[in-house]
Amino acid sequence: MKVLLTRPQGRNQSMEDALRQRGIAFMTTPLLAVEPLHDAQGLTYFRNAEIVIFISTNAVEFANQLVGDWPAAKHYLAVGDATCQALNDLGVEVQSAPAELQQTEGLLTLPLLQPEQVKQRNILIIRGQGGREDLGDTLSQRGAQLSYWEVYRRVCPAYDVQQLLQSWQKFGIDTILLTSGDILKNLLKLLPKEYFPWLQACHIIVPSIRVERQALAAGLSHVTNACAANSQAMLNALAL
Repeated sequence: MKVLLTRPQGRNQSMEDALRQRGIAFMTTPLLAVEPLHDAQGLTYFRNAEIVIFISTNAVEFANQLVGDWPAAKHYLAVGDATCQALNDLGVEVQSAPAELQQTEGLLTLPLLQPEQVKQRNILIIRGQGGREDLGDTLSQRGAQLSYWEVYRRVCPAYDVQQLLQSWQKFGIDTILLTSGDILKNLLKLLPKEYFPWLQACHIIVPSIRVERQALAAGLSHVTNACAANSQAMLNALAL
């Protein structure tokens, strides 16, 4: 097994350490980068919100640069363990999605987000530009007064594609960890048609049913759903 790690720069350390400890060969090629967005209206949404939901660790990082102080009177929720930990590191008390379903669908099972709890309450979702609408749509249907604050945008890093792909093949990459749908999209955009059979032969690890469906729809067949994007879930999917 030779593994390709694709998280943004600086976000692969945990998996690198885990694979190194297990003697598994790997390469790291970030296939997603993030840039901050500055939306002054978002601070108004934040002040008015009773419930604040963070979609990712990036949402925590970039919002913290703008907020700085997190009032204890609000309810803070996080989609996954990593996002929850990022808030805990800031001293913020937070609820996360259930351990067995570290996704939007899991978050929606929390008692705080049931219809009788959210009706007419101001809820703010802090996320990246162009994020999924499923969570917001469901909360709106449950009667919430919903706002979004987009604090960053996702971009694909620039690479010499031929050189990059040749290095992957020379190394013998046969397993690729994709922790988001955006990373999958960037991989597919980078890949010339002649390399697609190689990609189809690789074992693709994804974090959710949604990304699994995207991978299968793109023509990939050897796909495993880790059911979360954290390192332990990915290791479990690799049978490590």
